[in-house]
Amino acid sequence: MSERATRPPTLNEVADVAGASKTSVSRYFGGERARLSPALQARIAAAASQLGFSPNLMARGLKGGHSKLIGMLVADIRNPFSVAVMHSVEQACRRHGYSLMLCNTDNDPAQERAHLDLLSAYRVEGLVINPAGSSQPALDALAAQRIPTVLLDRRLDHALADVVGLDNALAIDMALDHLEAQGYAQVFYLSEPVAQVSSREQRLARFHDGSRQRCLKEEVYHHSPDNAEAPLHAALDAFMQRAGPAPKAVLCANGNMTLAALRAFQALAIRPGDTGLMGIDELDWCALVDPGITTLAQPTKAIGHTAVDCLVKRLTNPTSATTDIQHPPTLLPRGSTQPPSPSRPFSSASLGH
Repeated sequence: MSERATRPPTLNEVADVAGASKTSVSRYFGGERARLSPALQARIAAAASQLGFSPNLMARGLKGGHSKLIGMLVADIRNPFSVAVMHSVEQACRRHGYSLMLCNTDNDPAQERAHLDLLSAYRVEGLVINPAGSSQPALDALAAQRIPTVLLDRRLDHALADVVGLDNALAIDMALDHLEAQGYAQVFYLSEPVAQVSSREQRLARFHDGSRQRCLKEEVYHHSPDNAEAPLHAALDAFMQRAGPAPKAVLCANGNMTLAALRAFQALAIRPGDTGLMGIDELDWCALVDPGITTLAQPTKAIGHTAVDCLVKRLTNPTSATTDIQHPPTLLPRGSTQPPSPSRPFSSASLGH
């Protein structure tokens, strides 16, 4: 086998086949085609196709400072919110002529710092980060390199970055307003451990304030999706067994918690709607589970597109003031928060558990 057959074609070989200079071929693949005649462009395109040539975008980015790459860090790629926003970010990147590089941190700050260093080495032109931790030194280094950064859903103290996400206070207010209007008076709030995650902190603080303002009895339980579910089942069962006729509901802080709550309902023989069930994040199965799970849908498409738009604007105006854009959720009421029947007991014991 010849050497040529075992290696990719070079820029010089494209120039030879096209009968053009190396400079002209570089301009063709470097975004300067307008400087070449249509006939020359056609010859270069034909030569590249004949040889199977693809430009080395990494080398071009290192040389010219324009890699056309956007980096994205997600804290947990298993989270349905992360998947939906990632899809919209990729769509927006393509619309602006960028490619997306994705890294998952598994909510590990050390892994996050390593990925930030990696993306910096690839000369990404901007970053969308769903932070796992502070990673302040790494973020400071990126700021020194003037790499625009957008924080997604979570805020970091002292970070010079735009922030795009859900209006968490509004989401909790809408949830409590809905549950109160439906007649529920005791609310079990199910969240992942706060662990200095700003969105979880904001939702929890608003839940405490909102419950107090509405005179709702509240209980909070923190559950990690990686942990056994038996303690959650026991805590929910204890909540259901408490004396008092006031109708009870479970409010879930995200999609992972809604799924965990539904599993607990099944284990305890609790029917959604007999006890209220509501979650932040709209998941595909929420409309399919009888009687339908009430949710607050996050505008993931708008959040992802806004994040990329912020990056592109900052690339053209690096010194502009940082922005904090909060999108409202959409209430999707379903049977799981139907008004409680006064004749129906509100205890798992009454359901045969």
